[in-house]
Amino acid sequence: MQFKLPKNNDRYQWTLHSIEKMKFYGLSEQKVLGIVKRPKRKEEGIVKNTIAVMQPVSVKMDAKGKMSWKTEIWAMYQTKKEKKSKVKIANEIQNLHFHNLQKILNPSKIKIISAWRYPGVSPEHNPIPEEILREIVESNRE
Repeated sequence: MQFKLPKNNDRYQWTLHSIEKMKFYGLSEQKVLGIVKRPKRKEEGIVKNTIAVMQPVSVKMDAKGKMSWKTEIWAMYQTKKEKKSKVKIANEIQNLHFHNLQKILNPSKIKIISAWRYPGVSPEHNPIPEEILREIVESNRE
């Protein structure tokens, strides 16, 4: 399967680090965005002002109804509020469909910083492997 580069748009921005990790772990743009939109677990990221979200892979239920899995997929992102002028908001409201009102009045951009696979079940409050954290810190220095 050939890797398809994710595209920046008015809602999502992809860092070079996140694209490299997606390629390395075989993750698609659709998969990462699905995790961001519907996470099984959400934690404060170790990197300042970030959020880490997770979905397990291949969930199984035991006889007692307890879920278990052997791998997790994580994504780390940052949200930034977009500032719009009153004139721009007024123009957008004139051309409005009702379901888009929230996006116009409360716009935010999501910057995908990293994505990775975690073998096993990650410990609570420490989802980011040291190797990934080190790579993120190094890529932010550049």
